[in-house]
Amino acid sequence: MPIFIEGFMISFGLIVAIGPQNAYLLRQGLRQRHVLPVATVCFLSDILLIGLGVFGTGKIIAENEALSTWMGWGGAVFLLWFALKSAKSALKPEAITQDDIDASAGDAAGQGVKIAILHTLAFTFLNPWVYVDTMVLIGGVSIKYETDALRNAFMIGAWTASAIWFYGLAYGAKKAAPLFRKKITWRILDSLIAIIMLAVCATLIQHQLS
Repeated sequence: MPIFIEGFMISFGLIVAIGPQNAYLLRQGLRQRHVLPVATVCFLSDILLIGLGVFGTGKIIAENEALSTWMGWGGAVFLLWFALKSAKSALKPEAITQDDIDASAGDAAGQGVKIAILHTLAFTFLNPWVYVDTMVLIGGVSIKYETDALRNAFMIGAWTASAIWFYGLAYGAKKAAPLFRKKITWRILDSLIAIIMLAVCATLIQHQLS
């Protein structure tokens, strides 16, 4: 269960950042257009990328002692940077605006389901940070787990966070939108993310030193 929770927390911390994918999903949810397929594409994409990270990149790293050491410390540094970035954002929060939603969504809102899916795939796989978050960072954190069973627990935790976030955002968009426009919401979220990332960073450093 602690491993499941760690996977959940780190995935949640990375996924809630304002970005084109979240903004597009939020707009689709606000307009109730192709909500299920768009949310499902987001979730299935995360399943694929996180799976490749944990049992692809992560497993390769874990089997190479030198690479595992470098990636472990690199992951700790990245988590520390992300925590500090989140803490800075908490001090000066930027709420998501209608302009953010409109700019990210483009002209897709009035198109059919195929176009909506293509836009979702583009917002997901053409964003280079998605590979850093899922395949490098989540995969890198998973190297400390020595068995497939432990990696599975970590991975399922990360998948669960993705499912809750994407479907929750899509179907709760109308009620959630006013919250996302308030700076206090992002102040709280960014503060929690900073704490989560610092905690995961500490466990990764502890693993590197053991």
